[in-house]
Amino acid sequence: MRTSPNRLVATVFGAVYLLVGLLGFAVTSGVGFAATEGANLIIFEVNPLHNIIHLAIGAALLFAGVKGTASARTVNTTVGAVYLLVGVLGLFLLASPLNIIALNGADNVLHLASAVLLLGVGLSLDKSPATVRA
Repeated sequence: MRTSPNRLVATVFGAVYLLVGLLGFAVTSGVGFAATEGANLIIFEVNPLHNIIHLAIGAALLFAGVKGTASARTVNTTVGAVYLLVGVLGLFLLASPLNIIALNGADNVLHLASAVLLLGVGLSLDKSPATVRA
């Protein structure tokens, strides 16, 4: 894992997102499952659906980071692309009834920053050397 930036990033991000998902449940008592306004976890709004998504993403990243470089690279790129989409869409959903994961401005910034890092690592590091044709 020390020689693979993708494995390291996937493992660290996976552990952090799992922790955030678990901590989110500590503050969302009484919040509707897909409420458009959630409870604050530091500066981020969360609801139970948002917490479950964090747990799923954390588990996928952690599993991929432990499994191997190719898996970590694939999951980093995939999660990064999804977070890019969520970050951009979140800008338009803040005051909308479609905001079923209780996004706020801080969430959008975090999702976009996560997207940049995950996509950057997933698309640029740990590439296999090109095979030489004879």
